[in-house]
Amino acid sequence: MKNQSVASNIDWATVFIYVVLVILGWMNIYSASLPIEETSFFDLTQIYGKQMLFIILAIPLILTILSVDAKIFEKYAIIYYIIGIILLLGLFAFGRTIKGQTNWYQFGGFGFQPSEFVKTATALLLAKFISDTQINLKKFKHQLFALAIFGFPILLILMQPDAGSAMIFLSLVFVLYREGLPSWYLWTGFIGIALFILALLVKPIILVGFAALIMIIHFIFNTRISRNPIIYGIIFILITGMVFSVDYVYENVLEPHQKDRINVLIGEDVNMQKEGYNLNQSMIAIGSGSWLGKGYLEGTQTKGGFVPEQHTDYIFTTVGEEWGFVGTSVVITLFVLLFLRIIQLAENQKTKFSRVYGYCVATYLFIHFFVNISMLIKMFPTIGVPLPFFSYGGSSLWAFTIMLFIFIKMDANKVNEW
Repeated sequence: MKNQSVASNIDWATVFIYVVLVILGWMNIYSASLPIEETSFFDLTQIYGKQMLFIILAIPLILTILSVDAKIFEKYAIIYYIIGIILLLGLFAFGRTIKGQTNWYQFGGFGFQPSEFVKTATALLLAKFISDTQINLKKFKHQLFALAIFGFPILLILMQPDAGSAMIFLSLVFVLYREGLPSWYLWTGFIGIALFILALLVKPIILVGFAALIMIIHFIFNTRISRNPIIYGIIFILITGMVFSVDYVYENVLEPHQKDRINVLIGEDVNMQKEGYNLNQSMIAIGSGSWLGKGYLEGTQTKGGFVPEQHTDYIFTTVGEEWGFVGTSVVITLFVLLFLRIIQLAENQKTKFSRVYGYCVATYLFIHFFVNISMLIKMFPTIGVPLPFFSYGGSSLWAFTIMLFIFIKMDANKVNEW
């Protein structure tokens, strides 16, 4: 079995889904950016021409990853991570500021966003740390170190500021939970988010009173864990402090555009010609597609340029308008099949390192997919998260390609990991 070629061990089902998604992505970018006078697919003055170049250049990246020894990804994980951190730090001196965010390096007509590639480096180092036989995520010091691995990139990215990318890194908490992190971390996060949103909709005193009632009921009927009144008191004080601080954070910490996006989400009165314009137009485009869509290259919202940034964060609106409910269902099904396949392969890995990395890949891809689709249908604030393999951009496409094919290489190599 050790003499089998890499090609014979590759999971071609995953590769096939990847190829189909990339092709469909380019088709939608082409539709969203097609000028009045059609030009060559390879016209580098056009967005679709650049994306075609990015796709072609992704091929040697894939071949290189599949040809190297899979063990180098674990062996040099710390090196990749350090390089990624240096690139993030370099943005503060050499980065280009676009729309208030300094998260790009500019080289001529092309940009490079390091945070996209740092995701993979962080996943590799996290997998290497967790796979150590002496690591136990039930221990607080090990929890702290694991959280710090992706907490440091999050801090640097928030300073750019790029809340969308930072949130993607934070999703690695789910991977830690899969590997033994206590569940109270997740519950604390969910409750904190819920309280923040509710505090914007309900008067703080009412929310605190309701929280007190819930805690009293829990204290009376709880039989599974220790009913320590001091702990209940501390939790109540923390909840109260958070609820009454939301208004201050909202008014004095959040940027105006961040407040606008939250207002749109929670249904506050917003100007649909200004802060609510993007979301309103995206929902019109998706809704106008009905069941079967208007036909490829026939989208009136798309052709009219009504949806801003349609080739990047809002690319899925093109799918909705031109391919309709049936087309969007096919695309969503492909993504779901990809997530499930990666999880299945991760569970079948022979090493803990490969398994943890596989779960990191699945988590990254799913959160990108979920947030991107959700923000187009008013289920999540607009935060600038690309749709994997669909949204325009070399950094995005290459980063996701590298991330996925490193795992495909690990999976192809598992026959030699006995």
